Amino acid sequence: MKYLYFSLVFISVFFSCSSDEISEEEYIDILYEVDEENLVSDLTIEAFTAEKAFGSSIPGLIDLEPAFFGIGNAMFEQSWVSAPATTTSRDGLGPIFNARACGSCHSNDGRGKPLLENNASSQGFLIRLSSGNDPITGPIGLTNYGGQLQDNANLGIDKEGTINVHFETIVGTYPDGESYELRKPSYTIVDENYGSLNNAKQSPRIGQQVIGLGFIDALSEASILANEDVNDLDGDGISGKANYVWNVKENKTTIGKFGWKANQPTLEQQIAGAFNGDMGLTSTLFPDENCPDGLDCSELYNGNNTGESVEVTDTQMTRILLYQAAISVPKRRDYKTIDVLEGKQLFNELACAKCHVNNFTTGNDYSLLTQLENVKIRPYSDFLLHDMGDDLADNRADFLANGNEWRTQPLWGLGMIETVNGHTFLLHDGRARNIEEAILWHGGEAENAKNNFKNLSKESREQVLKFLNSL
Repeated sequence: MKYLYFSLVFISVFFSCSSDEISEEEYIDILYEVDEENLVSDLTIEAFTAEKAFGSSIPGLIDLEPAFFGIGNAMFEQSWVSAPATTTSRDGLGPIFNARACGSCHSNDGRGKPLLENNASSQGFLIRLSSGNDPITGPIGLTNYGGQLQDNANLGIDKEGTINVHFETIVGTYPDGESYELRKPSYTIVDENYGSLNNAKQSPRIGQQVIGLGFIDALSEASILANEDVNDLDGDGISGKANYVWNVKENKTTIGKFGWKANQPTLEQQIAGAFNGDMGLTSTLFPDENCPDGLDCSELYNGNNTGESVEVTDTQMTRILLYQAAISVPKRRDYKTIDVLEGKQLFNELACAKCHVNNFTTGNDYSLLTQLENVKIRPYSDFLLHDMGDDLADNRADFLANGNEWRTQPLWGLGMIETVNGHTFLLHDGRARNIEEAILWHGGEAENAKNNFKNLSKESREQVLKFLNSL
């Protein structure tokens, strides 16, 4: 890789000095990889600037799949209401909750907004809670609060608390003299209505964009484990490990793929867990009401008025599951410009691609949506846990993930977040205000890559950022 990189640098210099020896088109052809703009092969969609760029289906849906996609989309956007209600297909909200709709946390199927300095309403921000962790069954919920703080509640019921945030400004300087600022958040929970949270393990979260989830769901365990190097046997300082988490349907631990800590094993369980934890809605996978301490939820109305014992019926789950699985990934932009192509080479040379892996092929047994089988994808993630350093640590264990470890975030769609959601807040709690700040927060296994990025010239740093914005 180093030989390739320095060869390409030589070509770049040669081109700039002897433009009659090699044309710009020839130089681009050297750097460009065939089909690299199509992050999910021929299932990639053309959606460059549309607000709904994250909400389009893969091409080739058949039979009733387009109808189910539309129904699932409507469910994703609809607001649930408390029971009893005349809208019996979407009642049962609460009694305590974080959001009324999936789209509240993932607006336009995109990314949520963090809590801001003035405590303005966020979108998709919450705090996970626990009193401890079991490596088999996962975080141990608090007796009075469960697994996350619900800061909304139905009429006549107390919400669990209110979250405040304060930011500390961290000033830094690149070796070339350019300065930068980072903002470090600290969160305080006030108005605790169900007991003190002083000893609780807390971890802030922001809702992620929901593109390409079906392709991740379709990955085999073996394809993810192929990049695992728990003991860093190759000596490169990177030692990603898989998280094994409780699979409710299979009644055993299986590899985690979804969530900031890779703490959900399947797309179905990820969705059902969000229904239950974020909106207080029961389903076959999670049939127990999310009930605050001291409240007898058996005396409350619920949404079980459809002849089933849960509020999100199995039929509804199949529709929204297909919808989430079938959302495609937008095609890259500006992928044949010199700055972007040279930024890609720098990204590889900095070793960012060791965690942000761009070479997977989905499995051959994805019955939910067979179109997703045997597809080459470029998610720019290995879906493994990595130590990201003390500065990003939440000090809260989650199955096999310790407080410093986070799942590598897929980078596909990264450059479209501003178009879709009107902001560029990144990382697990939205502390980074743009891609550059997100890089500068990297530590632990990514410390060397971050420092090498800082040591680049300003022009080269901007090329890396242009490449990332092209994804």
